[in-house]
Amino acid sequence: MAQTPSIPKGTRDYSPEIMVKRNYIFDTIKSVFKLYGYMPLETPAMENLSTLMGKYGDEGDKLLFKILNSGDFLSNIPETELAGKNSLKLTNKISEKGLRYDLTVPFARFVVQHQSEISFPFKRYQIQPVWRADRPQKGRYREFYQCDVDVVGSDSLLNEVELIQIVDEVYRRLKLRVRLLINNRKVLAGIAEIIGYPEKLTDITVAIDKMDKIGIDNVNAELREKGLTEEAILKLQPILNLEGDTKEKLQQLRTILQNSPTGLKGIKELTQVFSYLNEMPLQTEIKLDLTLARGLSYYTGAIFEVKALDAEMGSITGGGRYDDLTGIFGLKNVSGVGISFGADRIFDVMTQLDLFTEDANTTTRILFVNFGEKEECFCLPLLRQLRNEGINAEIYPEAAKMKKQMTYADRKKIPFVALVGENEIKEGTVSLKNMSTGEQANIKTGELAVHLK
Repeated sequence: MAQTPSIPKGTRDYSPEIMVKRNYIFDTIKSVFKLYGYMPLETPAMENLSTLMGKYGDEGDKLLFKILNSGDFLSNIPETELAGKNSLKLTNKISEKGLRYDLTVPFARFVVQHQSEISFPFKRYQIQPVWRADRPQKGRYREFYQCDVDVVGSDSLLNEVELIQIVDEVYRRLKLRVRLLINNRKVLAGIAEIIGYPEKLTDITVAIDKMDKIGIDNVNAELREKGLTEEAILKLQPILNLEGDTKEKLQQLRTILQNSPTGLKGIKELTQVFSYLNEMPLQTEIKLDLTLARGLSYYTGAIFEVKALDAEMGSITGGGRYDDLTGIFGLKNVSGVGISFGADRIFDVMTQLDLFTEDANTTTRILFVNFGEKEECFCLPLLRQLRNEGINAEIYPEAAKMKKQMTYADRKKIPFVALVGENEIKEGTVSLKNMSTGEQANIKTGELAVHLK
């Protein structure tokens, strides 16, 4: 008996019904990106490991999917190394490429590689899948799509403000209520300084970034494991639990971080961003969150995270500023900032909240029932006319029983069915049936497109 085929855990098939909804999300996001002047870009699914490794921190590097070299990749490995069973050491010798972990590092590589061909500031959007060797769970997949928008070659905080506007516009169009959390890595660096552990910034940010998932007690336990003293952990607590509105929190931070130039610079940047935002009528709730750290080590300034208000789900959008990501590849002093929309999580949230409109489920607007060859010849020019008008239309491919054709239309959720028999051909009309109301009316062929629109 043949074994039933399957797919790897953490991946999904997308049926036509699901793809229609996913494309609605992609098209909505893409239309907003274009509205703000961003241009499309694509990069390969795989990159050299030298490009990927060391850009995401130790935890990120562990989640990279590595691709085995072609051919007999073990032939040049000494027996002593094979016997040692050091998988990390062996992997570096038998694997030179990996699947991309995100779209930002490949984008930075592209900018450096093509710097003489592009104009700065360079604004691009990219909608492609990424892969992470993570443990699959709700809202966490091994293969998922990201919709990224970045601008490099500008230090201006107007770019941060523009990205927040993009977030606001995308979720307004998707009718999804969200909260945008914002922080600044310079503020976090300042906090690490004043508690006495500037060299442990990465350890501190990785730990506090898990606050909403594991709670303050577990965060403190992780900080102890990383070598922080009880005194330092105690100093950290009131900072992470600051009370008040944004203005009050920033004022308290100025006092707390008064001896940290880096921290004060981060506060200045946050203050300027919020001053711009206060002048704009945004629908999105925006909140300063000092526990927001974003685990990726390349962020250096503002960091963002977006969460749905009406559904249990992790971050559905995130990003931030990276002052020298291109410097890793040899192009110094080119600052960038970007955000990434997680299409798969957005889809899950919208499905959970039933936010897809009927239009998002429909690909075909009208189906012509097939009664035979004579009727086919009459309907084909009408189909062409409707398609020229931008109306999705199809004809059933054979003169099957009426019930079969109507069931087809019903299952595909086609809103209108056209019935054309001898009388309709003689009169130059179409009998148009509304599948949701059951109403039927004779429409002149020349007026059919207007009626459907």
